[in-house]
Amino acid sequence: MKHRNRQTKHNMNAEHTNHTDGGGHASHHAHMVADFRKRFWVSLIVTIPVLLLSPLIQSFFGYSIDFAGSMFFLFGLSSFVYFYGGWPFLEGLFQELKKKQPGMMTLIALAISVAYFYSSAVVFGVEGKVFFWELVTLIDIMLLGHWIEMKSIMGASQALEELAKLMPSEAHRLKESGDIEEVKIEDLQSQDKVLIKPGEKIPVDGIVLEGESDVDESAITGESKPVSKKKDDKVIGGAVNGEGSLTVQVTKTGKDSYLSQVIELVRIASESKSRAQGLADKAAFWLTIIAITAGAATLITWLVLGKEFVFALERMVTVMVITCPHALGLAIPLVIAVITSISAKNGLLIRNRTSFEGARNIDVVVFDKTGTLTKGEFGVSDIVTFGGWKEDELLRDVAAIETNSEHTIAKGIVKKAKEKKLDLPKVENFSSLPGKGAKARIQGKQIFVGNKGIFEIAEVSSTDDAQKQANEFASQGKTLVFVASENKIQGIIALSDIIRDESKEAIKRLKKQDISVSMITGDNQATAKFVADQLGLDSFFAEVLPDKKSEKIKKLQSEGRKVAMVGDGVNDAPALAQADVGIAIGAGTDVAVETADVVLIENDPRNVLDIIRLSAINHRKTVQNLAWATGYNVFAIPLAAGVLYSYGIILAPAMGAIIMSLSTVIVAINSRLIKFQKEY
Repeated sequence: MKHRNRQTKHNMNAEHTNHTDGGGHASHHAHMVADFRKRFWVSLIVTIPVLLLSPLIQSFFGYSIDFAGSMFFLFGLSSFVYFYGGWPFLEGLFQELKKKQPGMMTLIALAISVAYFYSSAVVFGVEGKVFFWELVTLIDIMLLGHWIEMKSIMGASQALEELAKLMPSEAHRLKESGDIEEVKIEDLQSQDKVLIKPGEKIPVDGIVLEGESDVDESAITGESKPVSKKKDDKVIGGAVNGEGSLTVQVTKTGKDSYLSQVIELVRIASESKSRAQGLADKAAFWLTIIAITAGAATLITWLVLGKEFVFALERMVTVMVITCPHALGLAIPLVIAVITSISAKNGLLIRNRTSFEGARNIDVVVFDKTGTLTKGEFGVSDIVTFGGWKEDELLRDVAAIETNSEHTIAKGIVKKAKEKKLDLPKVENFSSLPGKGAKARIQGKQIFVGNKGIFEIAEVSSTDDAQKQANEFASQGKTLVFVASENKIQGIIALSDIIRDESKEAIKRLKKQDISVSMITGDNQATAKFVADQLGLDSFFAEVLPDKKSEKIKKLQSEGRKVAMVGDGVNDAPALAQADVGIAIGAGTDVAVETADVVLIENDPRNVLDIIRLSAINHRKTVQNLAWATGYNVFAIPLAAGVLYSYGIILAPAMGAIIMSLSTVIVAINSRLIKFQKEY
C-alpha cells in the first residue's frame, strides 16, 4: 500500500496550531478568533495614548504633551502592548525555535522585539529616538491581520464539523411494548429499533424493518435524487427521511457508523502531507532565512550610507515583517481543507493526498467489470420469441414457473417480471427436471423451461431458428433459458451481468478528455469482448485471476502510462495498491477500503471523472496560492528596504504589516472561492 504521511501545519503559538485540522476544531478556531479580536481591541485602546505621547506624532501635528515622567509612562503603555498584544508572536517564536523551524512568528517576534528593546534603551539613557508608536501600530496591524485571516479560513476548516452536524442528537427508540422513548444517540445499541418520522434525520445506520419512504442522502453521498427505501434496505445515519415513516433496526453506532468513518477519512486527508506542501514548507523556511538576511543587510546598508540608526532600524523591521511567509504557510492547507470538504460532500473520500494530486495526470483508467461497470447481478438482457407468443407473455409464464427457485438465473427472470409489473398466472403440476430445468402447466398449456436438455423432454421437432439465435447470444457470453411448448421452441430469454447506464456515460466523458479506458475481468474472452464493444472501451483484459490483476496494471505502467484502477476494493486490492491512483467504487456504508487512495460512496463510474476534475482544480488553486504567496515578495522586499526612498516613497512597518496581512487574506479568499459541481 502506498505510503501515507500526516502532518500538523502552521504553528502560531501553543494554542494556535493546525489551521486546517478537523475533529472538533470549530470551537478551537472560534476561540482563536475571539482571542485575536480581544487582543486587538485592547491593544488599540492603549495605542491611542502612545500615539498622543510620541514625540514624532506631536512634532508632525504641531502640539505638545509633556509632563514629569511622560517618557516612562509611554514606556509602560508600550510595554503592555508589547507583552499583551505581542504575546502570540513571542510564544510562537519560542515554539518555532524549539522545533528548529524558524518562520513567520520568528520574524514578527524579532521585528517587534528589536523595536521594543531599542526604544526601551533610549528611555533609560541610550542616545537615540524612541520607536514606540511604530511598535504598537505594527502589533495592532498584525493582530488585526490574524483576526481577519482566522475569520476568513474558518469556513474552510469546518468540513468535519459540518459532517458531524448531519447527525441528530436524539432518536425515538421503540420498546418491546411498542412504546416510544426519547434517547440520546450515544445510548443506542446494535439491534435496537428506532422510529424515523417524516422529515426527520435518520439517527443511525440500520436496516428498514417496516415502512417505505424516499430518503435524501445528498449531504452524505452526493446523490442528488431521493433514494427509495423499503423493507430490508440499508439506511445511513445523517440522511433525511421523506414523507413516509420508517422503523429501522440499528446495525452500526458510534465510530463504526458510516458518518463516523467518513469523518475519520476526511480528518486523515486534511492532515496528510502532500508534495506541494513539502515544497511550500521548504520555501517558507528559506523565505524566513532570506527575510532575516535581507533585514540585516538593509540595516547595515543604510548605516553605511550615513542614515541615522532609527531610520535604518525601521527599514530592517519593515523588511522582516513584509517578508513573513504567512501566506505561504496557508497556501496549501487551505486548498486541502476546501477540496477535502467539497469531495466529501460529493461522495468522494480522499485517503491519500499525494496520489489524489497526481490524478490530473492520469491517461488510462482501468475498470474492474463485475460490480463496477456492471451491476454484479444476473438480469434479463434479451427476450426473443419464435412462435405466436408476445415477449411479455413469455416472460410472465417463465417467471411464474421460476418464482419458487433460489437460483440466480430464476431470480433475475422474476425480478424482470416484477419491474414490468406483470401479473403472474397460477402454476399447476410443477415438476423439477434435475440438470435440465422445470416444467409446469399454465392456463392449460404445458411449458418447459431450462437449458438444451429440455429439447428432448419437450419433444421439440425443429431447433434451427433457436440454435442460430442461441449461438449469437453465446458469442456474447450470455446465459440462456429456452422456453418450449407444443413441441416447439417458443422463445429464448438471455441473461447477463447488466451493464450500468452510468458506465456508458462515464466512458464517453473520459474518452472526450483523451483518457484511454480499459477493463479487467475474470470472465471469458467472449463475455469480456461483448461488454467492451457495448461500452466502446479502448482495450480489455479477460480471464484474469484476482491476484494477477496487479500485473496488468504494472504492464501499463511499464509503458509509461499513468494508471487509475477502479474496483470494488475486495478482490481488486492488489491492483488498487499498484495503480498510480487506486479508486474503490460503491463502498456504500463500508467506507474503510484500506488499499484505495480515493473511496467513492456511490456505485457510479462517472465519479472517476469528478476525481480527475477536482485534482486539476486542486493543482490550479495550489499554483495560484504559491505564486501569490512568494511572488509578491519580489516587489515587497526592495520596496520595504527603501529602494524608492529617493523618490519619496517609503513604507512604515505598519504598512508592511498591512501588505503582508493582505497577501494572507487573498490566499484565504482564493482558496474559499473553489467551486465544483457535478456535470450530470
